[in-house]
Amino acid sequence: MHRRIVVIGSSNVDFIMKMERLPRRGETVTDATFAQTFGGKGANLAVGAARAGGDVWFVNCVGNDAFGPLLQNNLYEAGVHTDYIFIEEGVATGAALVMVDRQGENYLSVAPGANYRLTPDRVAAVRPLLEEAALVALQYEVLPETLYAAIDLAHALGRPVLFNLAPARPFDCTYLPRVTYLVVNEVEAQALCGFAVDSPERAAEAAGLLLERGVRAVIITLGAAGAYLAAPDLRMHLPSFPVEAVDTTAAGDIFCGALATALVEGRSLLDAARFASAAAALSVTRMGAQPSAPRRAEIDYLLERA
Repeated sequence: MHRRIVVIGSSNVDFIMKMERLPRRGETVTDATFAQTFGGKGANLAVGAARAGGDVWFVNCVGNDAFGPLLQNNLYEAGVHTDYIFIEEGVATGAALVMVDRQGENYLSVAPGANYRLTPDRVAAVRPLLEEAALVALQYEVLPETLYAAIDLAHALGRPVLFNLAPARPFDCTYLPRVTYLVVNEVEAQALCGFAVDSPERAAEAAGLLLERGVRAVIITLGAAGAYLAAPDLRMHLPSFPVEAVDTTAAGDIFCGALATALVEGRSLLDAARFASAAAALSVTRMGAQPSAPRRAEIDYLLERA
């Protein structure tokens, strides 16, 4: 079996403003610093996995505008296979506006654009790719019907699914038994479970409920408080690596990418989560989404120091 990771998801052009503090409603904050980078939860995950050492194939749609080729080239240079990125006529490439303050907190708005041209038919067309996958990684910046089609196809082919329910959107929980690894943050866990997940204890309660609903393994990320891991033979709170955050925009995506790489290498859930936690910790010390994704050597070095 190949160690191929197939990521089906979104890509965006990111327009970032770094400022001292985030504006209040109706307020203009000046003296910001501007940067144009590339993001999108699917693309971020793909880059995070590739830089962590994974063999990553990305399924996505971009527009036939000036940004589409730039986005594809950026992914290619990061080591992501771009053979299955479809170019769509008459629609813009996905875009995101990001404002980040000096603590690393952010406001984010996304225009899906060509990402919503990634339809169930597109998923069906890449069946041969999924047949060779060791893991299929999904997020929720695509149409619901596309997400469900991808879960169904991966399940039918017997391929493990890593699903990051991000952003938090209504989700049909009857699909949970087809998810091998579910990764959610506190907000996303609350959306699934119906109660606030604001402590490791509440995370443990939420993870247990999600296991009962059929997921094989659950990771609830808790920001600076680390993550809670749950599987039939594992329950534990994993502390985070102490770092000074600069920009938390893509930390969850980078976590999932590194997690995917570690899992297809045959690591245990605990070892894979530690590897992913190190990658995420490094990512928040840097500006931007994909530019923040660390390389394998950096992750290994942080783990060795720890």
